[in-house]
Amino acid sequence: MIRLTPLHLIITMCLAQGFAMLTGSTFAALLPTFQAEWALSNTEAGWISGVYFAGYVAAVPILVSLTDRVDSRNVYLVSAVINIVAGLGFAYFAYGVWSSSFWRILQGIGLAGVYMPGLKALTDRLPENRHGRAIAFYTSSFGVGSSLSYLLAGEINIVLDWQWAFVLSSIGPVISALIAVVVLYPQRPATADRPSTRLLDFRPVFRNRRAVSYTLAYAVHNVELFALRSWLVAYLFFSKSLQADGAFGAMWRITIIATVVNALSMPASVIGNELAQKFGRLPVLFGVMTTSCIIAIILGFSASAPYWVVLTLFIIYGLTVSADSSTITGGAVSAADPAYRGATMAVHSMIGFIGSMAGPLIFGVVLDIGGGELNQIAWGLSFTVIGLIVVTGPMFVYFMDRDKQP
Repeated sequence: MIRLTPLHLIITMCLAQGFAMLTGSTFAALLPTFQAEWALSNTEAGWISGVYFAGYVAAVPILVSLTDRVDSRNVYLVSAVINIVAGLGFAYFAYGVWSSSFWRILQGIGLAGVYMPGLKALTDRLPENRHGRAIAFYTSSFGVGSSLSYLLAGEINIVLDWQWAFVLSSIGPVISALIAVVVLYPQRPATADRPSTRLLDFRPVFRNRRAVSYTLAYAVHNVELFALRSWLVAYLFFSKSLQADGAFGAMWRITIIATVVNALSMPASVIGNELAQKFGRLPVLFGVMTTSCIIAIILGFSASAPYWVVLTLFIIYGLTVSADSSTITGGAVSAADPAYRGATMAVHSMIGFIGSMAGPLIFGVVLDIGGGELNQIAWGLSFTVIGLIVVTGPMFVYFMDRDKQP
């Protein structure tokens, strides 16, 4: 076990989170493959994408709340093992909607025990003045890991097949667990900071209007973010089919494009956090989420536009869709009572990832209702609905955060 400086601990835990996410976007990256092989409707594809977060939502209240009472390190390590089992299980035993849903739910449970518990393990071992930037970098590493998951899945599928994509991506959680074993020294929560209520008593959290406002903003943020991550590859395939021969970028691999778009989450999240520290969280959330809504609507109706236009819009959208992430989570953490920080993060994750579960499903349902994946208007309507949902985020913070604190 190694005792690291705060900076080195932040870096290594960001790496651990990135490796933990290598299984996170494998299904989304190969969505067209599964739709063809399993004859999935858009609604079914959206369901399999979204049910991942149902597992997360079911497990996160328990796993994250436990970090107020036991060492977050232990929760993290057990959950990393669950992630490994889920990835391998999908590879060998998934063959349709319901079997794949089971393994996706298990993946979601694993995510519930590594994402926010990993952040709690990190912040518990850092001085208070390091929390803001630590949260920004850690939450952005979620997106970087998801981006690499797209790349890894796409490349392995080309060389081998989708089963091998899941098997080899499961090495990521193995590495994340090894990192945590080495760099996270055992540390039980301080007795003074332990909550006086029972494990799943969230009443003190819900009485904290300021924290809840950021949690609701997080939910609509996740609707947009995970609708994009789940349907990005499918949309690019559709747009590419409408392009003339030799169009700029048409020869590029779509999973590599998706990797680049998702990788923008790291600089976007960090820059958003810096802007929020300078100008205040609410103005930044208003600017970012409103811009994101506008870009989503334009992008949705631009499938037949020149491919360079589509790619440019995705670059912009990749920035706006993630620029609010650390600002929102940082707002919830800063508003939390120290004795209920784990419980606050549990509620934040639970409600937030209900949005993650709903986003891909809402997108798929609107796509089916609008005419299907070969209809340009249907894609436009799907992106429009997602954009209109995300723009409500700043309203929650404005109306519920009565103190209007930055």
